[in-house]
Amino acid sequence: MHGSATSLATSVSSWLLVLLCAVSGAYCLRRARRSGGAAGEAVMGLGMALMAVPLGGAGEGWRAPVLGAVFCGAALHALWLLRCGSHHAHHLVGSLTMVYMALMPGTGSGHGQEHSPTGGPPLLTGVLLLYYAGYVMLGGTRLITTGGAVHPRPAAGRDAPTELVHACRLAMGMGMLAMLLTM
Repeated sequence: MHGSATSLATSVSSWLLVLLCAVSGAYCLRRARRSGGAAGEAVMGLGMALMAVPLGGAGEGWRAPVLGAVFCGAALHALWLLRCGSHHAHHLVGSLTMVYMALMPGTGSGHGQEHSPTGGPPLLTGVLLLYYAGYVMLGGTRLITTGGAVHPRPAAGRDAPTELVHACRLAMGMGMLAMLLTM
């Protein structure tokens, strides 16, 4: 009975992560269609949603190579955009993190218990956990310090309120942190 309650909680949390990432990715996709500036975030959110889907062993054979290829492409795109400014570095880190999670040996979709010989998570996983924990903390602080003012709905053809964009990025950062914690 304890095992089934644990698996139910894991399944519910996995589906909540899928929902969070899918909504964030869909919102970024909608923004990308209007302004062209959120395509990388849309790919990240939708890819994270696909990676978080609990397939229960079925379909695991195709997911790792497909997601690995998609995120390698996203990493190359982010690397190309780095010439425009360093603010694309986070997209590069995110894409490479997704490649790492998708292709990590023994984890299928990146969700597993692959540990180093010393008994803890691999060093790279720990570094990425620290990076995303800092990113989420900084993002949450930025969101709080914007004053929490509610802006009117943007006019047609204009970008969304800054707080909404920051909230979307924060949600994807929390999703990435949650996925890394399951490794």
